[in-house]
Order: sequence, then structure tokens, then C-alpha cells
Amino acid sequence: MRWGDMRPSDNVEDRSGAPSGGGFPLGGGGMRLGGGAIILIVIVSLVFGVNPLQFLGMMEGGGPVQAPVPQQAQPSPRTPASQPDPSKDFVRRTVGDTEDVWTALFRQMGSRYEPPTLVMFTGATRSGCGQASAATGPFYCPADRKVYLDTDFFNMLARRFGAPGDFAAAYVIAHEIGHHVQNQLGTMEKFEATAQRADARQRNALSVRLELQADCYAGVWGYYAAKRNLLDPGDVEEGLRAAAAVGDDAIQKAQRGYVVPDAFTHGSAEQRARWFRQGLTTGDPRSCNTFAAERP
Repeated sequence: MRWGDMRPSDNVEDRSGAPSGGGFPLGGGGMRLGGGAIILIVIVSLVFGVNPLQFLGMMEGGGPVQAPVPQQAQPSPRTPASQPDPSKDFVRRTVGDTEDVWTALFRQMGSRYEPPTLVMFTGATRSGCGQASAATGPFYCPADRKVYLDTDFFNMLARRFGAPGDFAAAYVIAHEIGHHVQNQLGTMEKFEATAQRADARQRNALSVRLELQADCYAGVWGYYAAKRNLLDPGDVEEGLRAAAAVGDDAIQKAQRGYVVPDAFTHGSAEQRARWFRQGLTTGDPRSCNTFAAERP
């Protein structure tokens, strides 16, 4: 991916290296999780998106795991600390390009796109939805309209999920930006209102549709990146592999050895790759209405 040709965003906050709070408090109540609960959250959060705690009513926000800094963006161990970090430049430029694409699309819809802020951190940091940590992975918090990303996530996406490459990493960012698009369009508010009245099974099914739409929105961004010749040969396949690698069935099979479809919260490997491809093929946000699909 020719990410060096993309415009860097000014809406990126770098908290990496800053002191982080301890424990895993939820919301404003200061409740802390035991080890078993943390493990459960880690498993559920192995896929990126809105924070799963949101669906349990524990916090008001939005996410899965960690991905490699794109190979050409990996800093050399000998690079002086004063030198720019290529991985951070990659994030800024990817975010900047999503801003350009969604600004144009919102203008076509007769509206104004309000970009979110992406917060880069290491280890843990505070968010408007509570504590953000490497364990929960990248997520979008609708309470403060920010995306939270531990940049080491990119290394895990490559090592653990076998999805290396810059476009795979960009897909992760574009997916989270997709949640902000949902928030600005009012989709997330409707989802939360409906999910609060639903039982666990229905809530999971709604969550799958929400996540698949964010995958499709990520594909919409990819469509315009390709249209401007910013993608290299093999990038699309790279992104599709990443989408499939974080499917609920793939995660469950790796964690448990078997699959429980009713427990899906983000969609199967096939669904995630299919809806990502939908956006990549059409470039039309209107084609991403997963809530209207009979079977997403």
C-alpha cells in the first residue's frame, strides 16, 4: 500500500509512553475484574469493533487483539528515539485518508463529516468508556468519539492471526473509523436502544450486523484507495485474509476447538470477508445495510 502518499491526519493523539492507570475499572463505579472475567473479555475482544462491555451494560463504548506494523513501516532497532516512528506515521496517514474519503462521501449525502480522534497508546490508558488496554484491542468509544489503538496490535495480527501487511493493518483502522461513521449517522444509537431490550442471543445477532457494517464501511474506504492507485498488487487479498482471520468461528475454533454460532458477536470469517468485499467492490455506503439483509 502506498500509504506514504496519503495525507497525515491532525486528529491523532499520541499517548504512547505515557503513564497508564492500573487495574481494569469499569465505567465510573471503580469496579475491578477478576482474572477469569479478564480472560473472558480477552477472548471476546480478540476481534475488533465496539467494546463488548458495551453490550453488557457495563460501559458506554466500543473492541479485539494486537497487529504488525506494516513491514515497510517497522522502525529499525537502531533508529534514534528522536527520529519519526514509521508505524505512527502509517497510522496518521491512514486516518487522514479515511477522513478525505468520508468527508467527500458525507458531502455527497448532503451532510458534514466530523472526524474522530484516534488515540495511540501503549499498555493502557483512560477512555470515555473506561479503561482501555492492550487486552481489549482496538475499539471505538462513542462516548468521547475516539478510536483507541495500542500500536503493538499490528504485531499480533501478523504473528497470531497470520495476517501481516500494511493493508491488513489499515483495514483494522478503517473498521474502527466505520464505527464512528455509524455513530455519526445515528446507527449506533438505534442499535444500543434495540440491544438494551433484547436478550443475549438477540443482542449478539444485532452486534454481528453492526460489526459487519463496519467491515463494509472499511471496504468502502478501500475502494477509493484503490481508485486513487494507492493499493499495491495483493493488497485486497491481504485485507480479505485479515477480515477472515478475525471471524468469530476462527477465533472460537482456535480458543475452544469448536464453534458456537449463537455466541458470535462480530460475524464468521465468511461473513466478515464478504461484507468487506462488498464495500471494496461497490464503494457505496448504501450497499452496507447489513440490518436490512435477511441473512447477513
